[in-house]
Amino acid sequence: MNKPILVPWDFSQVAENALEYAIDFSKKTGDDIALIHVVKKQKEIDSATEKLNTVVAKTKSEFGIDLGLFVREGSIFTAISDIVEEVNATLVVMGTHGMKGMQKFTGSWALKVITGSKAPFVVVQDTPRSDFTEVVFPVDFKKEQKQKLIWAGFLVNYFKVKVHIIYQGSSDSRIKAKTRSNLIFSRNYLAEKGGEFEIYELKGKDSLADEAIEYAEKINAGMIVIMTTKNISFQDYVLGADEQQLIANKEKIPVMCINPKKGTKFGGFSSSGA
Repeated sequence: MNKPILVPWDFSQVAENALEYAIDFSKKTGDDIALIHVVKKQKEIDSATEKLNTVVAKTKSEFGIDLGLFVREGSIFTAISDIVEEVNATLVVMGTHGMKGMQKFTGSWALKVITGSKAPFVVVQDTPRSDFTEVVFPVDFKKEQKQKLIWAGFLVNYFKVKVHIIYQGSSDSRIKAKTRSNLIFSRNYLAEKGGEFEIYELKGKDSLADEAIEYAEKINAGMIVIMTTKNISFQDYVLGADEQQLIANKEKIPVMCINPKKGTKFGGFSSSGA
């Protein structure tokens, strides 16, 4: 397959929602789509494949799209990232059950799957919104934030979205300077790409995650684009990092999660400079 969009599949409604999003992306980008299903034992592969072939046939009938299949034995935490690397996937669209219950892809579980992969993840809870036009792009002081711009550019290019760059002020001069540098970098990059954008300072009374969700709901955003935490700790998984709160947000806004890489260069800019 040619750099496919991957969809982890657990026969749930949220997996179906993720597939619908992947189909929307595929219509814009022309990428193939493949389902990933992970079983605990080798002997379960044949029966799982048979059930998945029903999904493939249904999708072909309804959308005219041929799906690829990957059925693997193992853990979702390694199998998904292995397949991403194996096929050089464009991105992964994954359904999550939010913060309720302990299903396969809830909050911290989803975050652990995401941070183990090289490809971006689009995490969804609900059915696709009609052609979205607004994207929220939180910016802070970390230099890795610049790497998200590749994907903001991707959304501008394929979906013609307006990017809302949001940030919180700080009384710390170093944080303030680095945040300002990232804001200027983001502004210049999007201007170079011909994207529509605006910059908005949040109140700073709550966490960046809380205020980002509130702002996204206010403007009826179709997506929030975030950078995951590098070397995320076990404590973050247990107590809930900002990313976990965002991907399982109660407003059910889709979240694109970008994992930081070293030395990424793009569009005439380099992520190595702050």
